[in-house]
Amino acid sequence: MKLKLSYLLLSFSAILFAQENKSNEKSKDSIQKLDEVIINSNVIFGSKYVAKNRTGSAYYISPEELKKYNYTDINRVLRSVPGVTYYEEDGFGLRPNISLRGTSPQRSAKISIMEDGVLIAPAPYSSPSAYYFPSVARMEAVEILKGSSQVQYGPFTTGGAVNMVSAQIPDEFGGRILANYGAFNTRQLHAKAGGQKGQFGYVAEFLNFGSGGFKDLPDDSHTGFDINEVLAKLRYSSKADAKIQQYIEAKFQYSDEVSNETYLGLTEEDFETAPFSRYASSQDDQMVAEHMQFMLTHELNLTKNFRITSNAYYNKFTRNWFKLDDVVFNGNEQGIANVVANPLAFPDHMAIVRGDVNSGADALLLKANNRVYYSTGIQTKLDYHWYGDNTFHDLEVGARYHYDEEDRFQWEDGYSITDGQLDRTSEGPRGAQGNRISSATAFAAYAMYKLKWNDLTLTPGLRYENILLEREDFGSSDPTRTGDNLSTRENKVDIFIPGIGFNYAFTDNASVFGGVHKGFSPPGNSTGEEAEESINYELGSRFTLGQLRGELVGFYNDYSNLLGSDIAATGGTGNLDQFNAGEVEVSGLELLLNYELLPNNSTFKLPISFGYTFTHTEFLNAFDSANGIWGEVEVGDELPYIPKHQFNAAISLEHTKYELNLSGRYNGEFRTLAGNGSIPDAERVDSNFIIDFSAKYHFNKKLSLTSNIINLLDETYAVSRVPAGLRPGHPFGANLGLEFKF
Repeated sequence: MKLKLSYLLLSFSAILFAQENKSNEKSKDSIQKLDEVIINSNVIFGSKYVAKNRTGSAYYISPEELKKYNYTDINRVLRSVPGVTYYEEDGFGLRPNISLRGTSPQRSAKISIMEDGVLIAPAPYSSPSAYYFPSVARMEAVEILKGSSQVQYGPFTTGGAVNMVSAQIPDEFGGRILANYGAFNTRQLHAKAGGQKGQFGYVAEFLNFGSGGFKDLPDDSHTGFDINEVLAKLRYSSKADAKIQQYIEAKFQYSDEVSNETYLGLTEEDFETAPFSRYASSQDDQMVAEHMQFMLTHELNLTKNFRITSNAYYNKFTRNWFKLDDVVFNGNEQGIANVVANPLAFPDHMAIVRGDVNSGADALLLKANNRVYYSTGIQTKLDYHWYGDNTFHDLEVGARYHYDEEDRFQWEDGYSITDGQLDRTSEGPRGAQGNRISSATAFAAYAMYKLKWNDLTLTPGLRYENILLEREDFGSSDPTRTGDNLSTRENKVDIFIPGIGFNYAFTDNASVFGGVHKGFSPPGNSTGEEAEESINYELGSRFTLGQLRGELVGFYNDYSNLLGSDIAATGGTGNLDQFNAGEVEVSGLELLLNYELLPNNSTFKLPISFGYTFTHTEFLNAFDSANGIWGEVEVGDELPYIPKHQFNAAISLEHTKYELNLSGRYNGEFRTLAGNGSIPDAERVDSNFIIDFSAKYHFNKKLSLTSNIINLLDETYAVSRVPAGLRPGHPFGANLGLEFKF
């Protein structure tokens, strides 16, 4: 497979090169000063120009692109990026499941998620499942890095990294207020203002978004959510004539969430008849969460060629997701995933879930998944670049000391259901369903060297991770944590992660790039558990043919040890233990095309884009996955949750007074248990094609009317079968709003 991909892409690049006009002279300044493009030290690229000149595959979603649709759902923002796969859960993107190049998508736990260059998952080493994800509605840009030369961004180096770029301090006073309202009582209010006065710069931001929800409970209870976010930054910079230029920036971010979300989906039969219904037994399910971040950034430019950037950060995330977990009938306790998947085997349990019968006490067990996460650390990077006669050199060295933990203190209360209403019948002992602290102490360092010589760029790099993973389990009968029943365990990891990438420009309009790097994902805290490791290859070409701009990339990830996770979100027990899935191959192809249909029209612009991703996965060994999460795995089986085919197409009509944008996304079918051949009905999520629309009318340079439509054709479709049953995607929803700039 590796050789086939290599031959395909090399042949494609050669054809492009042959089609170029050989008399087209290259720019005399062949050593392009890519470092000068970086506008902020807490970004990966900072612009599309830098992204397209990486030696690895990269994508930059600009502020202009984010404003086209004003999405609050990260899934819809990422739909245009080849190599990104995801499956939805709640229809609003509150807890996304994102995969880069075939990594396990569950809770986005296998990719490095950052905000302003700092790890932002609640506990990225000890408990990486992202039950918190930064709100994309307040972001100015989103950066996606895939492929080679990922040694700068860890600890997850297999698929890549996603960096969310928050509000930047503007050069002069200005701001924006956006307000919209639409179907299902869905609304958004976003206000931002900032500026600079002398050596001080500032920005302040408020965001509220929420919805009444598009699902229906029998008692008409609220099924939506409400989220508030506040962000503030303050910067002090040296004087313009200072010999050494530097600044220090303080950032504060706070968010709170109340969402009436559940793990409980629908049976096959009920989804067919009423896909947007919810069972009465889920009426009290609710997530309450808060997130807080403090961050200090210091940038020191010792010379024009030597920069040191340091970040100190502290993140705290608290959440309690109180939700239905088990159903009891005549002393027989069953998990909701098992009941909904097998309603004919458990008719009495299912009747209680639906609220069709009056139950006895403690027939429904609701678990308080109560947890507190901490993540804190300090990181610094040194960047030094210099020039030769025909060369550009850049050396970046970085280090990070990091600590994170998940403090789990959970319990389970009993309920009865009478005439469709829940009543609490018992309070379970606190800590009985989880009373432990999992933590990680990690030191990471990397060095990456970039050499540009004429038309060739090389970027060898090396990352080092030293991780201590620990767990203190106080047991189910020690709520005050005296330590009488304390059990501990630990696991250590010490690993070097090398990588190298290259880029060669045949002409100004055609180049080939690629590389090879080691993929890594930390193990759990079970003693002796091995890390996830792989060797990853990519080869691609970027090209321009007239008005057509594109990128074609082939990738191959060779896992020597893939890790799976036992999380409740995929039907497991929720203990977060990882298990060895052995050898796996993941390969695929990514295509991105952009074309301007009206290049010579001074009044209108009509850009179109097309992106396609093909992903093939294959287990190379057989095993029985823990708690049946992936089922009985045989050699040749495909990974679950990863569709083979995806594509996105978009077209925009742009005028100085208005703009119209249409975007369609096709998600291929995928299996929910490992297997091969045709997918059984009970293990399949069908394909779908969903079209979104947005429009803007500019009254003047300051005031605009906005409109958005989600799921324009009102398709009814399933997005997943996890955590417990079939779940629908967002139906047709439209909103209107006003945007004011000042």
